[in-house]
Order: sequence, then structure tokens, then C-alpha cells
Amino acid sequence: MSRRLLVASAVAAGLLLLSWPARVSLDAAVRPPRIQYQTTTLPNGLRVILSEDHSTPIVHVSVWYHVGSRDERPGRTGFAHLFEHMMFKGSKNVQPEAHTSLVASIGGQSNAYTTEDTTVFWQTLPAHYLPLALWLEADRMATLRVDEAAFAREREVVKEERRLRIENQPYGRLNEIIYAHAYTTHPYRHPTIGSMADLEAASVEDVRAFHDTYYVPENATLTVTGDFDSGLALQLIDRYYGRIPKAPKRVPRDLPKEPPQQGERRVTLEEPWPLPVVVVAHHITYDGHPDSYPLHVVSKILSDGQSARITRRLVYEEQLAVSAFGSANINEDPSLFYAVAIVAPGRRPDEVEAALIEELERLKNEPPAPRELQRAKNQFARDYIIGRESIQEKALHLAHGAVIHNDITTTDGEFDIFMNLTEEDIQRVARTYFTKTNRTVLTILPGGGSGR
Repeated sequence: MSRRLLVASAVAAGLLLLSWPARVSLDAAVRPPRIQYQTTTLPNGLRVILSEDHSTPIVHVSVWYHVGSRDERPGRTGFAHLFEHMMFKGSKNVQPEAHTSLVASIGGQSNAYTTEDTTVFWQTLPAHYLPLALWLEADRMATLRVDEAAFAREREVVKEERRLRIENQPYGRLNEIIYAHAYTTHPYRHPTIGSMADLEAASVEDVRAFHDTYYVPENATLTVTGDFDSGLALQLIDRYYGRIPKAPKRVPRDLPKEPPQQGERRVTLEEPWPLPVVVVAHHITYDGHPDSYPLHVVSKILSDGQSARITRRLVYEEQLAVSAFGSANINEDPSLFYAVAIVAPGRRPDEVEAALIEELERLKNEPPAPRELQRAKNQFARDYIIGRESIQEKALHLAHGAVIHNDITTTDGEFDIFMNLTEEDIQRVARTYFTKTNRTVLTILPGGGSGR
């Protein structure tokens, strides 16, 4: 089926589902085709995922390094993100910034990003340039150039990025404030971009040690999707990556665990923001745990769309907030669910807090209506189908299953899990995680201090 027909079918199926009763199975109506793939592991530990898609003459190559901000130690935050920048500063056979310019010169695109759990480098380009993309990634994996001058420049670039994205934006520090107060021990408590003090304290020796520890074949997953022949691709991969030596030491995974919260935390602080903010946060489970799936649906019930519970009540019905939402930010380790409201002028933070908590308690005390759960499932089916249209998106789903879940079969298996969730599942996770002892309440008032 062509991409256009697939999308048209999905849209039509989604429209039909809006009027279907909740008891009707969604599988036959909207389930997308399973992604076809094969996997192998090189002797040096590099995991390889190949997925052929000959619908368009392009290929996507991505390398996922299983390292993110959670792997950073106190006083050295921001290293994973800083290293994302350093990976474009040249290698033995490639000049600084030449990786990006080479890909662009042949009509391709390339970029990178860092999360709490991973650092990802990717390029999408015409199919016959697959050897170039594989060689470029292998060269910087094996022979990255880390010199003092490049390090100093990129550290300033990251500091400016932090000023622009975090410190100079209204509410830009909200996310890091939430995590700094909800977590006491686990590295999720510090932001991916790092702190200014830690960036200032970083040395080029620290960066080299970070590279030697985490940017090794056995900590990497190479994914190739698109118009290529798997047999030929494996030959190229073996030629370019097979010669990279295995690291002498195992990648460390001795991360400190967040202890169970023993009682409600309440914090009031000031930030130079135009309106107050109220946050209600609860610790939840990790990505791939059976409870993570109904928690994703809880997020949709509470805040996906104008008719969702939090948005409808706080913004439209009672006009308590100018913006309100909930988020199940589920990562590789036990994570966080938080509900946020920006208090409307003339309203009090305490009445906004009460409304947020009431909406979380409501999920515990009464299950969602069948139509409400059906709406959330429809939204998930929409996101699932649209979110794997391109070869880049297919690569993302495959690598996420392999790296974060350590089970690539979840790439397709999660769809059925979501479609089979019940009202009782939603109520069960709300009762499990939305407890008072597991709750952190933040009230952030407008003020002159920055809190940094």
C-alpha cells in the first residue's frame, strides 16, 4: 500500500472509531503493518538493526549510544549533551563540521539529540550514498578528535544554548525545577543540558574519559532503514565497524536508585515569571513496565486536547488557569508523572492546587467512562500510525525497543497492549501511584530571584 493510501485509510479508520462503542476491537480497523527487520551483533558488541523499505530511494542511518544525562555524576552534569556537540568536531579522516556539510552536499539531512537515557546521531540521504553515511559514523566512533580548542568553543556554545532555551525563556526552568525537587538521589534530578557551574568546571580530560567509557561499540546500536539490500549493507558494516576494537572495560551501570518517597513534599519558591505556577508530581514506574501503558493513557485522558479533563476544567470551565496539562514523562528508570497549571490572573494558587489534586483523585475513585477511554485509545492509534510513516520514524521505534526496553519485539507489540487496556487498568495505576505520600507539590510564585 502506498504511503498516501495508508494515511488515508488510517484517517478514515480513525473517524469511524469515533462513533464505535468501546467494546469493539480496534485491531482490524487501524493496526499498521508490522515493521520487518533483522538484527545481528558484531564480535565487538555493536548491535545492528536493518529494515528494508523500498518505497522511496532514500536511507536513514542512526547510531544510538546508550548514554544520557542519567549516566553523569554530580558536579559533571551536561556531559552527554556536550559530547553530542563534540561528535561533530572532526575525526581522523573528517574535518570539523565536515560530517554535516558532506551529508548536506548530497541532498541529505543530519542531526543529533540527547535525552536522559540516550544520545542519538542520525542522517537521512539518497540511497546510493549509504556507504558514505556508514563510513562517517564509523570514523567518528573510532577516531573522534577531542582537542582543547574545540572543547572550549563547544562549551561556550552549550552555555549560550542554556541561556537561550532555559534561562531567558519564561517558565524555561520549570522542568528542571520539578525534577530537582521530586528527586533526591537519582541522576534524573539534574537537567540534560547541565548546569552553568558544571559546564565551567568541565575539562577536556573529563570529556575524553567520558568518550572512552561510553562511546564504544558494545554501548551502541546502529539502525539502517530504507532502500538498501541487507546483505550488501552487512558487508559494509562489517568492513567499517568490525575493525573498531572492543572496549577494555564494561560500560558502568551502577546508577544510584531513587529511594521510595516516605511523605508528601511541599515547596514554595520564587522565579522571575509573569504568573504563578502550581505543580503536582508523583513518582511512577519505568518505560516498558506493564503499568507504564495505562499511565500513558491517563496522560491523554487528563490533558490531550481541549476536551481532556484538566484542560477542560481548569482552563475553560472554572478559568483557574491560562494553561494546564499533565504529562507521563516515562524514561528507562522509574520516572515522574506531573500535572501543571499556570495560574490565571486573579485566581489563587491554593485553589488551583486543589483542582489538580481533585482530578487525580477522581481517577482513583471512579473509572473513566467507556467513551472517554475510547477517545484516548483513538488518540494513541493516531499517534502510533502517524509516528511511523517515515523511515526515520521506523528507525526510532526499532531502536527504542532494542535500547530502552532491551526487547525489539515491543516495537510492534505495544500497540495491542494499548488497545486492550480497560477502565480497571486506568483506575488501578491511579490508585497505585497517585498517593499523598508519593506526592510533591510545588508552588512557584513570581519574584525577583532566579533560583539558580
